[in-house]
Amino acid sequence: MTLSRYSDNHKRKFDDNGVDNNILHKMKRHEVDADHTSPSQQPFNPWRSDENSPQNRYECSSSSSSSSTESSTRSESTRLQLFVRMVSGGKTTVIQADKSDTVENLHQRIELKTKIPVNEQRVIYKGKQLQDERPLSYYSIPQDSSLHLVGRMRSTDHPVACRVVDDIMYIVSRMHSGGGGENNNLPRGMSINEKLSSFFSAIPRESGGDDNSYIDSTEKYLTIFTNSSVPASLVMLYTSPLEANKSCGESSIKLFLNSCLALPDEQQSCCLPVVLEFCRLLRRVCPHNSLYGSCRNTLGSLLETVQELVDKSGTEFTSLHYRLLTVGEEILPCLSELADLMEQQLYDDNLGPSLYDVQKFSSFWRPLRHAIDFQLSSLIPFALPLRSTVLEAEVARICQIFGRLLTTMHICILRIESSLGGRGVANTEAMPLKWGQYLNILKIVSSMSELYQGGKEKVVTLINSRKVPFCALILKFVKRGDDHGWISEYREATTFECRRHLAMMLFPDGKEDYSEMHEMLIDRSHVLKESYEYISQASPGGLHGALFMEFKNEEATGPGVLREWFYLVCQEIFSPGGTLFLRSADDFRRFSPNPASKVDPLHLGYFKFAGRVIALALMHKVQVGVLFDRVFYLQLTNQTISLEDIKDTDRVIYNSCKQILEMDPVFFDSNAGLGLNFMLETEELGKRETKELIKDGKSTAVDSKNREEYVKLLISERFVTSVSELVEKFSEGFSDILSVPIQSFFRHLDLEDFDGMLRGGENQISVDDWKAHTEYNGFKETDRQIDWFWKILRKMTEEERRSVLFFWTSNKFIPLEGFRGLSSKLYIYRLHEANDRLPTSHTCFYRLCLPKYPTMGLMEQRLRFITQDHVSSSFGKW
Repeated sequence: MTLSRYSDNHKRKFDDNGVDNNILHKMKRHEVDADHTSPSQQPFNPWRSDENSPQNRYECSSSSSSSSTESSTRSESTRLQLFVRMVSGGKTTVIQADKSDTVENLHQRIELKTKIPVNEQRVIYKGKQLQDERPLSYYSIPQDSSLHLVGRMRSTDHPVACRVVDDIMYIVSRMHSGGGGENNNLPRGMSINEKLSSFFSAIPRESGGDDNSYIDSTEKYLTIFTNSSVPASLVMLYTSPLEANKSCGESSIKLFLNSCLALPDEQQSCCLPVVLEFCRLLRRVCPHNSLYGSCRNTLGSLLETVQELVDKSGTEFTSLHYRLLTVGEEILPCLSELADLMEQQLYDDNLGPSLYDVQKFSSFWRPLRHAIDFQLSSLIPFALPLRSTVLEAEVARICQIFGRLLTTMHICILRIESSLGGRGVANTEAMPLKWGQYLNILKIVSSMSELYQGGKEKVVTLINSRKVPFCALILKFVKRGDDHGWISEYREATTFECRRHLAMMLFPDGKEDYSEMHEMLIDRSHVLKESYEYISQASPGGLHGALFMEFKNEEATGPGVLREWFYLVCQEIFSPGGTLFLRSADDFRRFSPNPASKVDPLHLGYFKFAGRVIALALMHKVQVGVLFDRVFYLQLTNQTISLEDIKDTDRVIYNSCKQILEMDPVFFDSNAGLGLNFMLETEELGKRETKELIKDGKSTAVDSKNREEYVKLLISERFVTSVSELVEKFSEGFSDILSVPIQSFFRHLDLEDFDGMLRGGENQISVDDWKAHTEYNGFKETDRQIDWFWKILRKMTEEERRSVLFFWTSNKFIPLEGFRGLSSKLYIYRLHEANDRLPTSHTCFYRLCLPKYPTMGLMEQRLRFITQDHVSSSFGKW
């Protein structure tokens, strides 16, 4: 069944399907009308097995004859003509009987026609099972009426299921005939809930091997439940005017739904058809009732489970994909109902949408979108209006939901903007938690917009026009574990602070859990070697928590020492005198992998180590003062490298390739391509090597026709292939620290964002900003020593200021947003000791301790002494 069958076939389910039609009419009017469908008409049931496949059940139903004229002319008689239709086989059988005949006589006549043994037959009329000892007259069965027969073959694979289903239908029948309740002289153990428990306990379980046949058995097992009209009978029981029957029906339906959710994930997918049948029936009779809401929520939970299984199975088409496709047509009503509910909640600011309702809305939307993509991917995005097919009409209905939600979200975003006032994202504390679902709803709206031409542009317009509230939502409500990759599509509306926050949420929490920390004791004279041993030998999980760092023969410990270690080890990894990384030709701050690093037999291990260190520095929010070359960044993000990308990496190759491409074709060819062929010549550690770019490249000349291919191959070999193994190892180490693949981390960032996270702000340190984020203990802001301190800082060079900052905090670089981006304010404490001693610091707590110097000259002398590298790196730290 495909999605396009939705409208007509969904209706036909209830127009043609024998007992379903009778039961539903009874639920609506508490009586059964005659079925006016022709007995020969084939019923439609999307969940029933193909008619040519083996059947474990016979399902027979009859419908009233449409020949009303002929019936009216018949003389009154005790003879009855009954129509029996074989639903699974499409065959209708006429049974002749007398009103005085017992039901047992009727069974015998049916056996003669159908070959179904009497003891395996069950006859249903108006939702009630006919008892063998009763005469047909007892049930007031009129001429040309319909009966519903369910018979079981002896060869069935699931006799227990058939027996339990028969018992349930028998109990329901007795409850209707006995005046309500299950206490109708039934034997012990004959309650519906007990039978349902028996039914689920007998469902085939996983064998423990690779054989998935138990899934097929489970599906057939549950098909028996549906095809025997048990869902319809239980719903009819629930709609009974008798309170005892109603209560029993509700209890049984809830037990069935809960039992479905208790099955293993793979088997829950088999429950979709049955739960879907309950939803169809309950929606017809009580769409605003809590029982229908529970059934709809159960369906949503099953869809979530199946979608997760589909996602894990990859792109290969599986039976799970098929289950999602076949339910696609049925879930639109649920989606529409939840959209109405969310719209009301969004308008009511006192309530706000609940996480549960938003999750259920998403659980219905994802498989519906899956089904649309699979069947009509070549037509997406659609141009509205759509009316040519049933499916397109349904897609148009989704567009109405999209439009309503988009309008409602605009109102909500305006509400946020008003709440923030003039302080913008600095006032996110004023945002109530009930707004936390706005991003999740925007995510669904963004997904819906992709179906329609111009839809995405409408969402972009909304978000770009309200950047401040959109960024506030990100900073306030995006948490670890959330899937907010869709936000990268609206990067133009986000700030660096937002993009950094999205990337940082992909790291583990990194809490300071001192019960499970990774401890390191490092000798300053062997920082790189010993750090490599500690970090490389650790498991990824062991590095996700706290890091405890201590230098040998020093007492200082804590976050300040850890920040210093990050700075020192990165200085060693990216040292120009080392072999791991090369400095960019035009920007000495930027680095890329060195193809010649293979001279060190441990070079691959060191690249993985470097990836771990950089990721750890980012996770612990330490600016290490290192920037990556653009080509290296593109390799990490798995992007293609163009000629313009190598401009700042290797100016010589860039200029040469530019000249080759821009040279006049006639002149280029007349000079035999400047003598070039498809070869690349390199020099590593004084050794020159050549490599062919294509097969027989040495003998293949470059001309005006193939020069673009030559340049492309040259760039690929020089900047991709030659270092691909190094980049792979770096990425592997980086990913060890992340909780997601490295590409997911970089999808939120561009190179400038990554620069800001690694190095911080590139502007000169603002003394005014520094002063504004400093507080005092033992000194007052008006004391002359404090005045002298800031005057001395203003006189220093930029590098001297950074040395003072490093001595004070173990940060040589401040965040992109300035001193407010540090983890806390800075403090100047008075040191109650000799007034001529050197300053000390508590880097963990951002404290600088100064004596009460008697003169400004003495203070300046002491401060300039600590700007020397050998002092600022370790002196006086606790």
